[in-house]
Amino acid sequence: MSRVTIAPEEDRLNAQISFAIEIDKLKRIIRRNHLIDGSRRENTAEHSWYVGTLAMVLGEHAPPGTDLQRVVAMLLVHDLVEIDAGDTFIYDPVEVAAQAGAERAAADRIFGLLPGEQGAWLRELWDEFEARKTPEARFAKALDRFAPILANHHTEGGTWPLFKVRAAQVREKVRIIEEGSPSLGAYALELVELSVTRGHLSE
Repeated sequence: MSRVTIAPEEDRLNAQISFAIEIDKLKRIIRRNHLIDGSRRENTAEHSWYVGTLAMVLGEHAPPGTDLQRVVAMLLVHDLVEIDAGDTFIYDPVEVAAQAGAERAAADRIFGLLPGEQGAWLRELWDEFEARKTPEARFAKALDRFAPILANHHTEGGTWPLFKVRAAQVREKVRIIEEGSPSLGAYALELVELSVTRGHLSE
């Protein structure tokens, strides 16, 4: 009896479809931040789309020569690890301490679903984002930190009063924004100070 074999290109497509099905799960990961209209909490897939779009709209605030296509690609995949590791609240030191190992394991599994060179490419983008050693990664991280500050400012503090976050903690995150984009960092700091003045963020 002859055996039915699967052509290499079919194996490749099956792997890509498996990845496509897997990353759909990102839509069910609920973040702590609310949408800017305050109607509900956002999910991580929405966040990834949002900051990827911000990279195109706010690209002129990136350092000269920044590869914006790489920034967008990085932002689209940077949070896929949350499918396994969940959303980490950046103001919770216990969660942050446990984050790195869980996210690396998630990256191994999720990017490993793809054909070799595709998985390696996306994993390289994820590693670059985490390391923050390139202008692209620093700008991507700046946008990742900028978006929640923008949302919280426009929702009367949003998660800040809910989780008793203080202004000094937020200013610390603004420094990460400044590393990737001085102009966006300055704008974010203005939002922080306005939020303090309006009583939406405690000193």
